[in-house]
Amino acid sequence: MPSADTAVVSVRDLTVGFHTARGQVHAVQGVSFDLHAGRCLAIVGESGSGKSVTARTLVGLTGANADVEATTLTLDGQDLTKLSDRQWRSVRGRRVGFVLQDALTSLDPVRTIGAEIGETLRNHRLATRSTMPDQVVELLAQASVPDPARRAKQYAHQLSGGLRQRALIASAVAARPDVLIADEPTTALDVVVQAQILELLGAKKAEGTALLLISHDLAVVARLADEIAVMRDGRIVERGTAEAVLRSPSHEYTKKLLAAVPSAHPKGTRLAGPRTGEPVESTKDARSGPVVEVEAVSKSFVGPDGVRRTQVRDVSFTLAAGRILGLVGESGSGKTTVANMVLGLLEPDAGSVRVLDRPWSGQRESRRRPYRRHIQLVHQDPLDAFDPRYTVERIVGEALAAIGRTGDRRAQVTRWLHRVGLDEQLLDRRPRQLSGGQLQRLAIARALAAEPDVLVCDEPVSSLDVSVQAQILDLLADLRADLGLSLLFISHDLGVVRHLCDDVLVMSDGEVVEAGPVEDVLREPGHEYTKSLVAAIPRIEDAFPEESRVTS
Repeated sequence: MPSADTAVVSVRDLTVGFHTARGQVHAVQGVSFDLHAGRCLAIVGESGSGKSVTARTLVGLTGANADVEATTLTLDGQDLTKLSDRQWRSVRGRRVGFVLQDALTSLDPVRTIGAEIGETLRNHRLATRSTMPDQVVELLAQASVPDPARRAKQYAHQLSGGLRQRALIASAVAARPDVLIADEPTTALDVVVQAQILELLGAKKAEGTALLLISHDLAVVARLADEIAVMRDGRIVERGTAEAVLRSPSHEYTKKLLAAVPSAHPKGTRLAGPRTGEPVESTKDARSGPVVEVEAVSKSFVGPDGVRRTQVRDVSFTLAAGRILGLVGESGSGKTTVANMVLGLLEPDAGSVRVLDRPWSGQRESRRRPYRRHIQLVHQDPLDAFDPRYTVERIVGEALAAIGRTGDRRAQVTRWLHRVGLDEQLLDRRPRQLSGGQLQRLAIARALAAEPDVLVCDEPVSSLDVSVQAQILDLLADLRADLGLSLLFISHDLGVVRHLCDDVLVMSDGEVVEAGPVEDVLREPGHEYTKSLVAAIPRIEDAFPEESRVTS
C-alpha cells in the first residue's frame, strides 16, 4: 500500500474534449489534483460540470471520440496517457475500482450478481473455482446486502435500486484496489443503507485506499471527504478542505449549491429563487375529499428459489385532494410495490385500491383505461422510461393524443414544455441529448399533458444534483398550487420529504410503522425504525464539531 505522503494518482492540466457533429466540445479544461492513500477527494458540481468525465479518464473510459491531454496523468508513477486497451484492462478493477452511477445499466442483465462479482475475482486470479462462491457472498455481506447467498443467485432486474448499487460496490472492491472511484455511490439508497455504504467507504479509506468521491449530496461529501473540489463548466472553481469549502465558501457558485440544500430553508420556501415556467391554471373543477384510498393491501412474490415472500402487508392510507403524501423507507421496504398497486400495474393479493372514488384494483384493464389519464407516473429514471427513438415533441405529444387533444400539436407541446421550464428548442431532440434535469422536467411535462389529478413520483429527484433537485422541488410545489394536484411522493431523502410533503408514511419490511403530519413524525418519531431513519440523515453541520468550525 502506498505511503500517505505520496500521491497515488497525480493529475495536472487535464483537458478532455469530444468530437461531435457540432465540432469539438471541451468537457474538462485544465483540471489538476492528487489522490493520496487513506484520503478522500470529493468532486462536486452540477450535471455537465465535468465530474464524471474526469473520473472516467482515470480508468480509460472516456470513449473513442475523446481527446485526452494532460501535463501529468499518472498512477503510482505510471503514465496513463500511454496505456493500450489491454493495459487498461489490467488497471481497471485490480488497481483502480470504479463504482458507476447507474447500477442497472452497469450490471450485465443476463448474468447473476454472483457471476458479475466473480468475474472480477477470476480476471485478476484472486479466487479459485471452489473458493469463489464464498468470497462473493462475503463481499456482498460487506456491502450490507441482506441474505447475500440468495442475492448472489439473482439478476440485476430482480433487485431494488439500492441492492443493485450495493452489488456494484461489492464488485468494485472485490480486487482490493489501491484507488476507488465512487461516482454517486449513494444516489439510489435510503438514509440507513446510505450510512452503511458511507461506513464501508470510510473503512476502505481507513485501510489506506485512495478515494475519489463524486456526489451531488453535499451532506454525504461532508461526512467522508478530506478535500473538496467544486467543478463548473469543466473547470475547478474552488478547492480546499471539506470544512473550509462547506463552512466558508468563497466562490458564488459554491454558495449557490449550499443554498439549494432543502434543510437550509424553512418548509414551504423556494429553493432555487424565482419560479421558472409559465403558470397554468387548472381547467377542471377543484376536487375535495380523497383521491386515492388504499385499504389493507398485501402483495407477495415468488423468488428465484421458488419461495413466496410477502413484500407488502396490510398497508392502508388515504391521499386527499391537493395534498402531498411522502412514502419513505429503506430499499426493499415495499414502497414501489405499493405505488405500482396504486397505479394499477400490480394487483394486490388482498385489500383494495380506489382512485377518484372509483374501484381501481381488481378491475379489468378495459374498465380502468378510460380513467388512467387521471393518475400519472413520474419515473425515477426517465431515460429508461422514454423510447430513445422519439423526439421530445413526440414523447409529450403521445400523452396529448391519448386524451384526444386536437389542434396544433407542436404548440400544445411547447406550452407544457414552457410550464416545466424547458425551451421549445428541445422539441426535436431525443432523450439521450438531454441532461438529467431536462429529462426529469420532460417526464413531468409528459405526465401533466394527460391533465391528471394525481402524480405518483417515484424517487423523482434522487439522481439529480442539488441545484437541479431544488428546481424540480420548486416546480412540483408550484404545480400543486396552480393545478390542485395531489402527489404520492416516494423518496429515500427525508430532507426532501420534510421540505415538500404535508404528510408522511414510513414503511419497514412491507408494513407501515408510522404515519402522520411530516413535521410531527420527523421531529418526534415514535417508532424505533423511524428514529433510526432520522438519526441516519447526513447533515453538513454534524460533520464538523462546533469547536473546530472554520469562521469566515
